Amino acid sequence: MTGGGVVVDGRASILVINVARIGDTLLVTPAIRALREAFPGGKIGCLLHPARVELLRGLPWLDALGTITPKTARWRGRIGGMRWDVALVYGKDAPLIRYAARVAERVVAFKQGREELDQLLWRAVEAPGDMHAVHERLLLPQAIGVTTRDFRLAFFPSEAERARAAGFMDRNVPATGKRLVAMQTASFPTKSYRDWPIESFADLGRRILDAYPDAHLILLGGKESRKRAAWLAGQLGPRATVLAGRMGIRDTAAVLERVRLYVGVDTGPTHLAGALGIPMVALYHCHHPGRNLVPLGHDRLRAIEHPATGSRCTRETPMSMIPVEAVWRQVRSLLDPVGIRGCAP
Repeated sequence: MTGGGVVVDGRASILVINVARIGDTLLVTPAIRALREAFPGGKIGCLLHPARVELLRGLPWLDALGTITPKTARWRGRIGGMRWDVALVYGKDAPLIRYAARVAERVVAFKQGREELDQLLWRAVEAPGDMHAVHERLLLPQAIGVTTRDFRLAFFPSEAERARAAGFMDRNVPATGKRLVAMQTASFPTKSYRDWPIESFADLGRRILDAYPDAHLILLGGKESRKRAAWLAGQLGPRATVLAGRMGIRDTAAVLERVRLYVGVDTGPTHLAGALGIPMVALYHCHHPGRNLVPLGHDRLRAIEHPATGSRCTRETPMSMIPVEAVWRQVRSLLDPVGIRGCAP
């Protein structure tokens, strides 16, 4: 393994800096796995936004896990502290690049487009025009000679989180609800154009409950989508339980481990379901096509691409163009794989 004389054996120390949202945090896990495989005797560390650091707790390939923001990076790394052989920096935050240059011998990042920042980089990687998000993030490890064929996302719930999830299910789901289906009905507010109409989720939910007497729906989301989930529960009746706003992301993941199927729009919990390997139907807006975002290495995934994908598409192109029937067919292919000819996984 070589990298311009930087990496001489498997004992190098590598720092990954990735200040991002939930999905973008999980998308870097294949890169972290690849780094551990390349440097089995080295030290692998990661710095994340304080609100995302919990996502990588328990990741077995990390020796150190901490937090950073562009604001705190301005004063860190100036006196003492850990030194790293290489720092991989995702994103284009100038304070993060400057911090990495203070604490690492070499810095690798995507080309920043500012001469003063690009001069701090040992490797300035060209950002691709159209590439799957996982492959894009693997370009930084590749700059130091690290490659992989394992593109799966990763997340590891703890036993305590699984125990809390079991307790929640015992209290909120009747014993007759054996066929659990989780629904993520909304993305985050700044990208609400990716949301499938709540009326379409209601139609889909009724179809599931009518077709499967043992089905029960778990309605996911953050605090901002609790009202949306409550409206949906009101439409579906007692066989739907609102989880939105009631649990943190890690406990939500432990609940997800227990469901038969996940159905959701393109947002953080969809990446989380992919990391857990849950059978899933994911709906993608044409502005962010599924071909660049679907969980890789997932053999029980049904991706629903927007009909306008590959044509004229803007953020105003409505998700209502995805018909309920198209989603229902894929849901049935996973809930009842012998029920529809030609749709078995």
